[in-house]
Amino acid sequence: MLRGFSLLGIFIANMLVFHSPYMYMDPYSWFADNGEGLSFMWLDIFIEASFYPIFAMLFGYGLSMQYEKSLLQKSPFGPVAVRRMFILLLFGLIHAFFIWSGDILFTYAMMGFVMIALVRVPPKWLFFGALALYIVPNGLLTGMLFLGEQFIGDASLSEFADIQQLQESIEVYGHGTYLAALAFRAKEWLLVSGANLLLTPFMILPLMMIGAAFAKWKIFERANELKGRLVVVGISALVIGVLLKALPFLVAPHYSMQLVQTYFGGPLVAIGYGALVLVLCTIPWFTKGFRPVAKAGRMSMTTYIGQSVIATLIFYNYGFGMYGKVDILTGTLMAVGIFVVQALLADLWLSRYKMGPLEWIWRIGTYGTILSNKKEK
Repeated sequence: MLRGFSLLGIFIANMLVFHSPYMYMDPYSWFADNGEGLSFMWLDIFIEASFYPIFAMLFGYGLSMQYEKSLLQKSPFGPVAVRRMFILLLFGLIHAFFIWSGDILFTYAMMGFVMIALVRVPPKWLFFGALALYIVPNGLLTGMLFLGEQFIGDASLSEFADIQQLQESIEVYGHGTYLAALAFRAKEWLLVSGANLLLTPFMILPLMMIGAAFAKWKIFERANELKGRLVVVGISALVIGVLLKALPFLVAPHYSMQLVQTYFGGPLVAIGYGALVLVLCTIPWFTKGFRPVAKAGRMSMTTYIGQSVIATLIFYNYGFGMYGKVDILTGTLMAVGIFVVQALLADLWLSRYKMGPLEWIWRIGTYGTILSNKKEK
């Protein structure tokens, strides 16, 4: 269920990149000048950077569960996990080069290789080590930028916009062929992945470590028992997180405020969302009513890559050519509508099959054997 809701949030956030040259603009001035300042504010505070942390923690949670299962069954964990991460890495490369440059699967696979070793660490060491690995470097970077901005004065790094790349993005995605988009996408991904390789050990890896610690403490399995604490933690994290995420709007959109928003506000809001969804999952009507969301979460790779295929076909010129022609509200409603259809199709698919089609290919690659995916009658 959590994975399903995080896929919806990630898709809404990614929709900005799908339908506009978001990577190359200063969104605070761009959307304000276009009369979409309010829409962007709500999206920036409640959605942006608040769902990928859930997905990263769930990745660590799942990996820890697989490790514990291998111990119980006395089966090898390392070789199987390495093959699993290698297949995920290949999926990420195919997705990044041939579909959409904003891929996250490659990054998860790279950090997953590290987690294969870390998942054996006791939960307290994992949790507090993750906090140190996350807070110290990100806090230092944010603090240094804040001090630098005091010397610069009122100037803000958020005013930066790459006009040349912005124009090229509109030309290629809005008017170019698939081959032109492929070349530009490859260049984009190499730039993004280069930056990610430096940042992910301090952004994604600690979140995976926290998820693995939660798995060892069996937070999900004990949700009913921990309901009261989860409500307190969820509301507290949401309130503090929302305040931090609102700083660029309350103070100024300086780059240091944006980093506080992303590095600290985002994960806190994610923890708040996650805790409250866990509490809701203890209520039977909620799990029954939102069952299709959970089914989409079970088919997370198929759902995630499917979103990229659908969105690029809608917005890029080799599809319906809607790039740069959709506002934030329309893009958000489209993301929600597409996800609802995906969730209903996932529910239908999993009534007949054991796993999603890409998950089935992933399993074949991991274990080297073709297993039947059809459910027995």
